[in-house]
Amino acid sequence: MTKRIFKSICMVAISVFLASIALFMCVLYNYFSDMQHKQLNMQTDLAAHGVSNEGIGYLEGLGVTDYRITWINTEGTVLYDSKSDSSAMENHLEREEIQQALLEGIGESARYSITLLERSIYCARRLSDGTVLRLSIAQNTLLTLILGMMQSICLIFAVAMVVSLVLAFHLSKAIVEPLNTIDLDDPLNNKGYKELMPLLRRIAVQQRQIRKQEEELRKKQSEFEAVTTGMAEGIVLLNPKKMILSMNPAAMRLFGVEHSCIGKYLLAVNPSLEIQELLQKAGDGEHTEMRLGFWGGTYQFDASPVFSDGLLCGVVLLILDVTEKEKAEQMRREFTANVSHELKTPMHTISGSAELMANGMVKQKDIPRFSRQIYAEAQRMIRLVEDIIRLSHLDEGAADMKREEVDLYALADETIQALLPAAEASGIQIKLCGEASIVYGIRQLLQSIVFNLCDNAVKYNHRDGSVFVTVETRESGVMLTVADTGIGIPMEHQERIFERFYRVDKSHSREIGGTGLGLSIVKHAAKLHNAEIEVHSVGKGNGGTTMKVYFPV
Repeated sequence: MTKRIFKSICMVAISVFLASIALFMCVLYNYFSDMQHKQLNMQTDLAAHGVSNEGIGYLEGLGVTDYRITWINTEGTVLYDSKSDSSAMENHLEREEIQQALLEGIGESARYSITLLERSIYCARRLSDGTVLRLSIAQNTLLTLILGMMQSICLIFAVAMVVSLVLAFHLSKAIVEPLNTIDLDDPLNNKGYKELMPLLRRIAVQQRQIRKQEEELRKKQSEFEAVTTGMAEGIVLLNPKKMILSMNPAAMRLFGVEHSCIGKYLLAVNPSLEIQELLQKAGDGEHTEMRLGFWGGTYQFDASPVFSDGLLCGVVLLILDVTEKEKAEQMRREFTANVSHELKTPMHTISGSAELMANGMVKQKDIPRFSRQIYAEAQRMIRLVEDIIRLSHLDEGAADMKREEVDLYALADETIQALLPAAEASGIQIKLCGEASIVYGIRQLLQSIVFNLCDNAVKYNHRDGSVFVTVETRESGVMLTVADTGIGIPMEHQERIFERFYRVDKSHSREIGGTGLGLSIVKHAAKLHNAEIEVHSVGKGNGGTTMKVYFPV
């Protein structure tokens, strides 16, 4: 408030000063202009009288420097000019003051210079022979007058500003002082402005009410907060009409509300039919539990009725976040089902083949084939178990694995050399391009990324196809690209290929010995290196697939 009063006083003082300066300059300028016009008229009359009596000889012997004298005949030709050669001057018949003098006997006009800093005023008088005598004088404009006095104006303005600031400061402080010294603890015992007494009386009444209510609320709040504030579970207390009596911070966060929701109807805060049914059963005196999906998670709602003297006096709603528990249970169920499914087929194959061999039902020449089948299925089980162990290790963060600077190009070359026999058996060419690129990370996991991507590019390729591996250093990281000419990945499957045990073509995956965990390992290993994975494929067919893994610096 002090600042506003201070600014207002300063603005008024400045406005008055500027208005005074402007008015003074205008009055002064008009006064001198009138004086100059009168003097010019008088000089014109004197000159006209002299020319009428003595002719051009009067003008030639006059020697005037303050005024410019011009004599024009009835046709506008200049007969004499005190400042210029009359023979070289243009016709003046169209000049405003000449036209007016010819018609009315005397004419006046004014014209500004190009810069607007000077104005020429003209006075013309018609002589008895019909010729016109014109006198002109240069007059400074108002802008020139202001610029000429600017130093004095600035000095006066600076003094006025200092005086205004000092006065405004003391005056605003004096006005606000009684307001700043009001004793709000005893509003009626204040000596100040009489206009404030109605407000002070109202404050006194409200303070008495507030003190009484604060005391009651403080007791209830301290008791309730002592129990519920530190709880991670949400607790909501409702009256029999389902109006909110209290809500702890955890419940407020879950419902996305603030303290202002106290006293509101709970279903107005969250109009859920499930919650409405839950509260209806609790209102009927029945303890009810229900799991609901809210706010992107799973929550368990427990509604318990509260009785006093046999009458329902409220409902306690307890909210438990069971999202992580639900997810963990779901993951365990899916993992158990997937592992059981993946292990069941090779175990049945091994068991069946071994049983046939044990019962002597296999011919001697078929024993090697059955043995190879048992060995292949056993190897498949071993690979599956190893992948599961590797994924479990990655889930724990691989904290025991050493990080070091690894040349990703050299690592890719080593991995490709290991895959060449399998690729050449299918007629697939693997080409490596790029340059030495250093990545700081875990060598085993980086090798897993390169191996699984290249292995998939070979397995899911057409015969006589190609795999292109590129390692390049970019401005802010290293890019690993594995592109193949294989069967591609349909668009609807591209978002799920990194899930555990997920296969686009399950029959084809089992034929080539895939476990369904390779890309999941790639995803977890990339996550541990803060790397980003991109998948580009036009769909199933001959479009091929391109996998890009970007390792930031």
